[in-house]
Amino acid sequence: MTSRFLPAAALVAASVLALAGCAGGATGEQTGDGKLQVVASTNVYGDIAAAIAGDLVDVQSIITSVAQDPHSYEASARDQLTVSRASLIIENGGGYDAFMDAMIEGTGTEAPVITAVEFSHDWPGNAGHDAADHDDATDDATPESDATGDHDHDGHDHIEGFNEHVWYDPHTIAHVAEDIAHELGELDAANAATYQANYETFAAGIDGIETSLDELKTRVGGQKVFVTEPVPLYLTAAAGLENATPAAFSEAVEEGQDVPPATLLEAVRILTSGEVRVLIVNAQTGGAETDEVVARAKGAGIPVLEFTELVPDGDTYLTWMQANVAALADTLSR
Repeated sequence: MTSRFLPAAALVAASVLALAGCAGGATGEQTGDGKLQVVASTNVYGDIAAAIAGDLVDVQSIITSVAQDPHSYEASARDQLTVSRASLIIENGGGYDAFMDAMIEGTGTEAPVITAVEFSHDWPGNAGHDAADHDDATDDATPESDATGDHDHDGHDHIEGFNEHVWYDPHTIAHVAEDIAHELGELDAANAATYQANYETFAAGIDGIETSLDELKTRVGGQKVFVTEPVPLYLTAAAGLENATPAAFSEAVEEGQDVPPATLLEAVRILTSGEVRVLIVNAQTGGAETDEVVARAKGAGIPVLEFTELVPDGDTYLTWMQANVAALADTLSR
C-alpha cells in the first residue's frame, strides 16, 4: 500500500498547488464571507462542530455518505485543498481516518488539529481526566497535543487492542466538543462566549444520553450482545452489556479479511447458545460471514440492529445517539 500511496500523494499535492494557484487564498484564512473554515473527516465531527459554531463558522465534512469507508478513503486534490485552507481540523485518529493525517502532512497546514481518540480514557497514556465531568477536557485530556493545538501525527496508525470508534462514547465526545469550543474561541475571541454557550447546550444533550445509558444499565446490565464489528462497543459497554463476540471474528470483519473457520464455528455456537440477546451489525459494511451470523441470529429468534458509522440524513449527533440507545432499550426490554 505504501509503495502505491506515495506517488499518488505527490500527484495530489501537485494538483493542490494547481488548484490553489487558480483559486488563491492562504492556509487557515477565513472564507470569502469572513467566516472561519472548520474541516472534519466525517459528518460525525462536522455535525458536532456545527452544533458548537452555529452560523458563525463554515463547516465542511470530507466524508458524508455511508457508501464511503473512512478506513480506505482516498482523498482527492480538492479534499487536500480544502484541508490546506482550514482554520481548524477535526479528525478521529487511531488509524480510522488516516487520509486526514496524509493531507495534513502533505499541505503543511498550521491549523490546529483536534484528534478525537486522544480524549478517550482508553487511549494509551491518557488516564487523566475526571469521568465525572467535562470541565477539564482541554487541560489534561490531550496527551499528544500542546497549547497551540498541534498534534503528533506519527502515532495515528491503528493501535492494537484499541477501539478507535470513539464517537460511540458520549463522554469522550463531550471532551471533544469542549475542545472545539476552546479552539474556536482562540481563533475568534469576539465570539468565544457564544461557542462556550453552545458547548454547554451540547453537553446537556450528552448528559441526557448518559442518563439514558445509566437507566438502561440498571434494567438490562449484564445481558450479552454480539457485534459483527467493534463499532458500537463503547455504547454497549456504557449500557452495562457484555460483548460475547470472539475478538478474532469482529477484527477480521472490520479489516475485510476472511473469518477463520474455527472462529466462525465459535461465533455460531455463541449465537445459538440462547445467551445472546441482540446482534448488532454495521449497516455500512457486509460480507459472507456477516450474512451467515445474521441468518443464524434470525433463525434463533435473536433481534438484529443496524448501527452506522456516519450521522444519518435528518439526524444530529445527539438525536442519532439517543435513537441508538432507544433502539437498544426497546430491543432488550422485550
